[in-house]
Amino acid sequence: MLAKRLPGILPMLNEQEALAVTQIYSAAGKLGTGSISLIRRRPFRCPHHTISAGGLIGGGSVPKPGEVTLAHEGVLFLDEMPEFSRQVLEVLRQPLEDREVTIARARAVFRFPAHFMLACSMNPCPCGYFGHETDQWRCACTPARIASYKAKISGPLLDRIDLQVDVPRPPLTAQDQPGMDSAAMRSRVMAAMERQRARMTVTGVPWNSDLTGKGLRAACSLRPDAALLLETAFISLGLSMRAHERILKLARTIADLDEFAEIRAEHIAEAIQYRSSDRKLEPL
Repeated sequence: MLAKRLPGILPMLNEQEALAVTQIYSAAGKLGTGSISLIRRRPFRCPHHTISAGGLIGGGSVPKPGEVTLAHEGVLFLDEMPEFSRQVLEVLRQPLEDREVTIARARAVFRFPAHFMLACSMNPCPCGYFGHETDQWRCACTPARIASYKAKISGPLLDRIDLQVDVPRPPLTAQDQPGMDSAAMRSRVMAAMERQRARMTVTGVPWNSDLTGKGLRAACSLRPDAALLLETAFISLGLSMRAHERILKLARTIADLDEFAEIRAEHIAEAIQYRSSDRKLEPL
């Protein structure tokens, strides 16, 4: 339910993005007959776990766009991620890094755009009750079965997922508590995105997720306590350089949402805790 709300808190596609998405759906034969207007709402794709690697990234004798390209400028949601085959999940590594899919054939090399937000969900174990047992329901999975279940998601793929959050079962009274609706959340997101656009003259890219190299360093001004915390976490937790960079970009986004020009220690700490499902951080 939360994943399906993501397009509702994101801005509508601009002219260039709408044209690119409409062209993709037209080439894939999914635009629909009689459709003459551009697609304005960001795509949301939710493939079934039985999908093949070719169906996910595209393929065929004359390659056609797969789900990652149909999710371009939108959201790709993998429900119950470990139920997908490991081979299918591993093909996501290249498009997540390069923002495009490259398919080589004997006569030509095809490149499809794949700039999407990946959202996934999974149970804590195959039966779904590990860590959430009640008097009526108990986890029946062995440690080996739980380990095999989680091993479907490789370390390099997990390293590319910026936010890894455990969602405990809420108490029944939680439904009576006021929360932030999609309209209010979208307002905060739009304000943060405007701050990101304002840095384009320095970074050269519109979004924090696209920051690299000099642009990343220029956009991420760290207070001394924040820099010390990030360095300590990098050494003590054995983070990869990719994880270090992604934590920095995520902390930049958290600071934008909080309306701070500098990244503070609390922003770094929050970004680090979102990687709690990483195998190196599990013992913590």
